[in-house]
Amino acid sequence: MPRSVIAGIGMYVPSQVVTNEDLTKYMETSDAWIQERTGIKERRFAHRTEETTTTMGVEAAKMAMKRAGVNAEDIDFIVFATLSPDYYFPGCGVLLQRAMKMKEIGALDVRNQCSGFIYALSVADQFIRSGMYKNILVVGSEKHSFGLDLTTRGRNVSVIFGDGAGAVVLQPTEEDRGLLSTHLHSDGSEAEVLAMYNPGTHANHWKEGLADFDEAEAAQMFMSHNMIDKAQLFPNMDGQTVFKKAVVKFPEVILEALNQNGYKPSDLSLLVPHQANLRISQFVQHKLGLSDEQVYNNIQRYGNTTAASIPIALCEAWQEGRIKKGDLVCLAAFGSGFTWASALLKW
Repeated sequence: MPRSVIAGIGMYVPSQVVTNEDLTKYMETSDAWIQERTGIKERRFAHRTEETTTTMGVEAAKMAMKRAGVNAEDIDFIVFATLSPDYYFPGCGVLLQRAMKMKEIGALDVRNQCSGFIYALSVADQFIRSGMYKNILVVGSEKHSFGLDLTTRGRNVSVIFGDGAGAVVLQPTEEDRGLLSTHLHSDGSEAEVLAMYNPGTHANHWKEGLADFDEAEAAQMFMSHNMIDKAQLFPNMDGQTVFKKAVVKFPEVILEALNQNGYKPSDLSLLVPHQANLRISQFVQHKLGLSDEQVYNNIQRYGNTTAASIPIALCEAWQEGRIKKGDLVCLAAFGSGFTWASALLKW
C-alpha cells in the first residue's frame, strides 16, 4: 500500500496588514493587552469585495501545484476545509474547481473549523492509500474579517482572527517517507462553548424579543432583525474553557501519533501546531519538553486563520528551511466542536 506524500505546498495571505494598534480605532484594547493574551501582533484582512475564501484558496493552490509539477488537468480530487465559505451553499470546493477550470472531478467540503485541514488531509490520505486518486488538492482557506464584531463587545474573539489560505498536493509514494498516520477525535458535549449559532436551522436560541411570532414561527426563523439588532450573528467563545481543554488534548493527540509510530517528542524535527493562541503553543511545548527549534509559530504575524493556519505555517517553515527531506514533522490542531487531530509525517 503506498503512502501519501506532500508533493507541493503553497500559501496566500492578503496584502492588507491590520496591527493591534489599528484595532484600537474600533474597540477598547491595546497592543499590550492583545499580545499578553494571544501573542498576536498583527493579522491580514482580505479585500472586502475582491478577495474571497475561494479566491485565496485558488492562489495557494496555484503555488502548491506549481511546486508539485502538476496542472489543473492532473488534479483528480479536491478536499476544501473552511468555516467561512463564500456561500451558505454550495461549498468552496466546486467554486475552486470552476475557477481553476479543472475536469469534472469530485470536490469535498470539510467543516471542522480549526482542525479542518488535518481532517481534510486524513480524508485525502485514505483515497491515496486505496489507490483511488493520484493527485489530490487539499486546501484550507478562511475569510474571517467579514464576520467579526469589531467593537469592544466582540473583542475577545475579533482580535484573534485573520484571513489567509494554504494548500498541498498529495500524491502516492513507494519511498520510506510521507504521511505515517492521522488521528481524529471529537467531543460535542461542550459544542456551544465556541460556536456561531446564527444563522442556522436549530430551534432558535434567541427567541427573546420575538413576541410578534408564535413558538412555531420563532423556531423556524433562520434570520431575524432581532438577531441583527442584538449582534447575535457573530461568533461566541468562552476563551478560558477552550484554553483548558486545548492544553490537555493538544499533547494527548501529539503523543498518540508519536507512540503509534514508535517515536518520542525528542525525535521530532518540527511540531507545527494550529495557530490558535501563542500561549497554548508555549504551554504544549513546555509540557512535551520541546526546544524552540522544534516548534513553529507564526500567529504573531497572521493571527488565527483556522483551517488555513497549519498549511500556512507548514509552508513558511518549509520555505525558511526549517523542514528538509527525512525530517519527522507533526501537525496538531484543536478547535470548535470540540474536535482535535494530529498527523505525523516523514518529509
